[in-house]
Amino acid sequence: MVLPAAQEQGTSLIMVEGGLTAIAFAVSFCLPRLGSRFFAGIEEAFGRLARRKTLSVVVVGLAAFMLRLAILPLCPVPLPFLPDDFSFLLAADTFAAGRLTNPTPEMWMNLESVHVTMKPTYMSMYFPAQGLALAAGKVLTGHPWFGILLMTALMCAAICWMLQAWLPPTWALLGGLLAILRLGLFSYWINTYSGAGSIAALGGALILGALPRLTKNARLREGLIMATGVVLLGISRLYEGMLLCLPVLCYLAWSMFFGKIRPSAGALLRRSAIPLVLVVAGGVWMGYYDYRVFGNPTTLPYTANRTQYAMAPYFVWQSSRPEPNYRHSLMRQFYHQDELDSFEKIHSLRGFVPETILKAARGILFYAGIALLVPLIMIRRVLADRRLRFLILCVGVLVAGQLVEIFLIPHYLAPFTCAFYAIGLQSMRHLRLWRPGDQPVGMTLTRLIVTLCVLLAGMRLFAEPLQLALPVWPAVWASEWYGPNSRSGTARAQIEASLEQQPGKQLAIVRYSPDHSPLVEWVYNSADIDNSKVVWAWEMNESENLKLIHYYKDRTVWLVEPDGNPPSASQYPVSTLEPKIVDR
Repeated sequence: MVLPAAQEQGTSLIMVEGGLTAIAFAVSFCLPRLGSRFFAGIEEAFGRLARRKTLSVVVVGLAAFMLRLAILPLCPVPLPFLPDDFSFLLAADTFAAGRLTNPTPEMWMNLESVHVTMKPTYMSMYFPAQGLALAAGKVLTGHPWFGILLMTALMCAAICWMLQAWLPPTWALLGGLLAILRLGLFSYWINTYSGAGSIAALGGALILGALPRLTKNARLREGLIMATGVVLLGISRLYEGMLLCLPVLCYLAWSMFFGKIRPSAGALLRRSAIPLVLVVAGGVWMGYYDYRVFGNPTTLPYTANRTQYAMAPYFVWQSSRPEPNYRHSLMRQFYHQDELDSFEKIHSLRGFVPETILKAARGILFYAGIALLVPLIMIRRVLADRRLRFLILCVGVLVAGQLVEIFLIPHYLAPFTCAFYAIGLQSMRHLRLWRPGDQPVGMTLTRLIVTLCVLLAGMRLFAEPLQLALPVWPAVWASEWYGPNSRSGTARAQIEASLEQQPGKQLAIVRYSPDHSPLVEWVYNSADIDNSKVVWAWEMNESENLKLIHYYKDRTVWLVEPDGNPPSASQYPVSTLEPKIVDR
């Protein structure tokens, strides 16, 4: 059985957000001119900065970077706790060592991990972008998390830059600051090692920001920026990246042949050659990566791992696969209970609608929460605008693509992040002009919503003393903008730290209780397993355990029990397996 979602005691922050949003709505009707002079002064200063577009982009990027550093005492560098965290960290460790992959370890059956491929090589099953960012952080600063911090800061800056091409500069700057508050400080994109959400959102912002600029002047610079975005999507979120690039390609083709500015064939060739070379080079590198890691340049990430382990496919028209021969009951539990059950629900006529609604709610809660949903009461007016018609079309393509995909975690939608922000901000612009009873209700409501986002960020920062509940793994960690509790993953990290302090090398054999959650896997290792200070392994039958201990005969053997109260590590009873190897 799967353990129930762990949750901190206290009031849920999403409930607090809902209550405060309702209060803001009521206040805007009761006191429609509340704080007008105060807000007008702030908006005037804000507008002066926004008109300096380059400076605005730089300010947003630096603010995202510096604010996250500033809150480290209260929101420290996160510990890995998700299966994806450890998988991406394996990729980072591999890239930082100057390799694309690792040979299959000798004792690989004892060392299997969820979302890690053991054959044909030992490597993360995911696309390489997040691992490369983490590796850069590790090489440049000594800790991989700083790679994510840099990518997130660049994402916030790119969102501001993209919005400047679609909205007035003041609203673009506001969008960049909201991206910091909602994505750059507390979300799982910055407070776990998973998902590559920031990288995919950065790629999408570069593409959609370059598009209107490119159709106006067809400069090489915008072509290179767009090509960079395409490459980032190709090495992070290929499927959703294709959903974005398809309408963009159609729009570009239409603009080049039927738009107001139609460059000559020679000019078009000169300005597109280098960007096209960059895209092709990215594709060739990805093919080489696939060849080295998975044995074939056309075998994409995910494919080898899921062929070996998964029963549930990714798309609704596919059928489930036969059950593999799992060597560990917990891994079977993961692929059966966490994936196959969801597939069977959404694959049925009865389950498709509720599961699709649940997927939509998960995305909405992450990107908008409650407060930023209010402006969408003006969505009808936005749909009638010509300004964002293309972005709305892009979101429509995304929705169609997600309807046929079984699973949805918010970072799947990341390439379209800036489109969501553009539509939300345009809704906010219409809301600001709303004057029921000839009163500036909409203006006040807009101001209160932005103020509420700032207030909620402060409440999230001080969630512990305010006794606000935050998800603790294995809770539903991805559905809210405010992310997980900083204590997620503490137990494994503490035991690993204590083992690393022991003299010599260590072997940690993990024994789970029958009711252990398959989402809380402890058996993860670094790239160079045999030379690691601590090797983590499954407890199997006596014969397999003995083979493992013989192979790592130079290591002290520990029994790790994650489900103890508290989780513990003790000397493994080696004498019960073979009395002759007691003396080490």
